[in-house]
Amino acid sequence: MPGENTVGSKGAMTVSAAGRKGGIRVRETRGRKFYEEIGKKGGEAVKAKRGRPFYEEIGKKGGEVVRAERGRTFYEEIGRKGGETIKAERGTPFYEEIGRKGGQKVRLLVMRGKDTQSRG
Repeated sequence: MPGENTVGSKGAMTVSAAGRKGGIRVRETRGRKFYEEIGKKGGEAVKAKRGRPFYEEIGKKGGEVVRAERGRTFYEEIGRKGGETIKAERGTPFYEEIGRKGGQKVRLLVMRGKDTQSRG
C-alpha cells in the first residue's frame, strides 16, 4: 500500500501486512480465550488507572456521536426492537410484574414524602 513503511528491499512486506499476518498467527495458535484474557486484563488496568469518570466521559461522547449521525429515529427503532425481544422472551407477566413493582415503589416514596412533610 502506498505510503506505508516497508522493511527491507523491493517486494518486502509492509508493516501493516506484517501485523495482520502476526495477528492471524496468534489467533490460530492461542485462540479466542487468549484475547478474552488480555482484554479483561487491559480493561481492569484502565479501570484502575482512570476510574469510573473516564467511562462516563467516553460513553457520553460516543452517545453524542451516534445521536448526531443517526438521529432520534435510531433510538426509537432499537428501543422498539428491544421491547419486542423482551416481550417474546418473557411475555406479558414480566411487564405486569415490573409494573406492580414500580407502582409499589412510587407508593412507598409518596408515603415517605408525606411523613417527612408532617414532621417538618
